[in-house]
Order: sequence, then C-alpha cells, then structure tokens
Amino acid sequence: MIKVLIFDCDGVLFDSKDANIAYYNHILSQLHLSPMTQEEIEYVHVSTAEGALRYLLTRRNPCLLDKALNYRRGMDYTPFIHLMKMERHLTDLLRSLPPQIKRAVSTNRTYTIGDVLRIHGLEGEFDLVVSALDVKKPKPHPESIQKILHHFSISPPEALFVGDSQVDQDSAVRARVPFVAYKNRSLKADYHIGDLLEVKEIIALREGR
Repeated sequence: MIKVLIFDCDGVLFDSKDANIAYYNHILSQLHLSPMTQEEIEYVHVSTAEGALRYLLTRRNPCLLDKALNYRRGMDYTPFIHLMKMERHLTDLLRSLPPQIKRAVSTNRTYTIGDVLRIHGLEGEFDLVVSALDVKKPKPHPESIQKILHHFSISPPEALFVGDSQVDQDSAVRARVPFVAYKNRSLKADYHIGDLLEVKEIIALREGR
C-alpha cells in the first residue's frame, strides 16, 4: 500500500530549465563572466544553488565565489519563478489522489521553494516539503527522503519517489524507496513514465499485489 507520494521539484513538478539558465546567467553577467555551457546547465539543474555557484566559479574565477554567493543572497528570485512551467497533468494527479495518500516534496532548492509553490498556486497541495535547508546533506544523500519517511512513520516500500535525474535516482536507491523515473529513460528505476497521470496506474498496480 502506497502511503506517501514524494516528488522532486525541478523537472518533475516544473520544467524549470529556462528559469535556471536565466538565473545563473544573470549572476554570471553581474561578475562579467560568460554564460553557462551546456555541460554546466545540466549540472546546475540538479544541484543546490550554493553548490551550483561553487561549481561555476571554480571553473571560471574562484576569487569571485564569495561575491557571487553574497549577490545571490540579496537577489529577488520572483522574476525567474515566472519562467517556470508547471508540468502537464500535475494538478490533475494531485487532486485525484485519495486523501489517505500523503504528498511530499524532496528538493535541492533552498529558500525559493515556498515562493515557487505559492506563485504557481500549489501552496497547501503538499503535506510536507523538505528543501536543502531542512537537511544537513541534500540529495543525492538520502537524508531528505528519510526525513519524509520518518515524518509519516512509514517504511521505504510504502512510498514512491518521482524524480528525473541521476541525483534523484541515487537518493531513492540509498533510501530504499521505489523510484519512478519521469521523462528520463536513461535512469535505472522501478518504473518509467512520460506523463504524471501514469503515477495513478503504478499506485493501482502496487496496491493490487
């Protein structure tokens, strides 16, 4: 029986690649540095904001890292939130779930996750949101997922984690939670889906066992 459905944020709840590209390129431009390469874009998309900036500045000019981190802390992220696109059928899935299945988010976002959910009308849609600020070790460490399991007093097989990246896969494996790979066939997962509504079929399948 599935008791908790856990979602990653970027790439699962939202297509946020355009927002991330604009966000980090803006910071780089303030430091008079060139825009990100495709390799860097893929890295920052699954990283924490601080981890992403450390990665970018180490490659370019480590002496500017503190300046980049300080600039980020004073930034208004709101304009970039509007560049995020909610994934198709997300609200349909959330509102069709039976009340006994709790909904949680495990994300490497930090202080921005609250505004992201609020601006896109998802505030109150999740029973628990665990960000990188809520754990000592963010994904791919399993602490975020383990915190969710502990909160709801459930065992790993009673949850499903929907993610889209290697970071998500590794976190799920280490937490021993069944993993649903969303729009990424290259990942090793218990299930692969291309539409969020397919999660309902997986839940029905597992409950029928």
